[in-house]
Amino acid sequence: MQKGRVLFIVWLVLALFLSACTGAVAPASNGDAAAEGDSQAAVASSGDKPTIRLIENTWPASELNVAVAAQILDQQLGYPVEIIALDEQAQWDALAGDDADASLEIWPSGHGERIAQYIDEQKVVENGGELGVIGRIAWYTPKYVVDANPALATWEGFKDPEVASQFATAETGDKGTFFAGPLGWTQYDQQIMDQRGLNFQVINTASEEALLAQMSSAYAREDPILFYFYVPHAVFTQYDLVSVELPECAKEDHEAKVAAGAVDCAYPQDRLIKIFNPKLAEAAPEAYNMLKNFNYTTDDQIEMLGMLAEGKSVEEAAQAWVDAHADIWQAWLQ
Repeated sequence: MQKGRVLFIVWLVLALFLSACTGAVAPASNGDAAAEGDSQAAVASSGDKPTIRLIENTWPASELNVAVAAQILDQQLGYPVEIIALDEQAQWDALAGDDADASLEIWPSGHGERIAQYIDEQKVVENGGELGVIGRIAWYTPKYVVDANPALATWEGFKDPEVASQFATAETGDKGTFFAGPLGWTQYDQQIMDQRGLNFQVINTASEEALLAQMSSAYAREDPILFYFYVPHAVFTQYDLVSVELPECAKEDHEAKVAAGAVDCAYPQDRLIKIFNPKLAEAAPEAYNMLKNFNYTTDDQIEMLGMLAEGKSVEEAAQAWVDAHADIWQAWLQ
């Protein structure tokens, strides 16, 4: 009897051991199974990365910045990216309202009031630091125009009413026509015209492409044309253009004139900056760090803009730059 009892105990221990090895467990109740499923789902979702919403403005350099950032966020850091097309005025409310995460090319000379309001005072938008690119808006005319009349190298040459009439179009009658960018762009050209007594009327084009179409059409006919444009841009590798000299003024003076609606001097040189949704740092630290470090030179932008002029798409030009400059963007990930 004692021997049988020992054998029974040995058998029982062996059975329990085999059960443990094969993973046999008591069936879970429906509530336990649901709780386990919820737990697993929570673990999976906690590993997901949020979508980074990048604002794309309506000019090629902005599109290139976004394409480069999107490729690195996706390919190197595993973040999905949404690209939101907005004009440069509307983007401030989008960032402040948590409808976007970053805009990568701000020209400070045109946004002094918004920088003061959204960044400095309300703190609902974050200054993301310098992009590294230096830009400047100016008035341009083809070199053949200045060759024919050297006085037109400066704004004073345009004060002559007879000169203004040479730039007239059907839309402006006896006034000269000044072709400007889309209404959403930063521009003070009519103010400058009025303050300096130039008999010109500003005509806003629908897009950068439309503005360049006006210029290239006039250029092909060697007609006179005066228009708004900016550097850096690949157009200067394709056309021989002259920047018309305007009176210079200090940055502080320019800001005061902008506030008063009485700009009478040249656009200042701009050290371009980035702006962020203040929630980005906590929501996506790796993405925030990369975008904070995102910085390259004017020449880097010109390199990609030249690729666009050669027929590459924005995405192709951005990918080509990323492939050729790992030494630059890898530093952004540190």
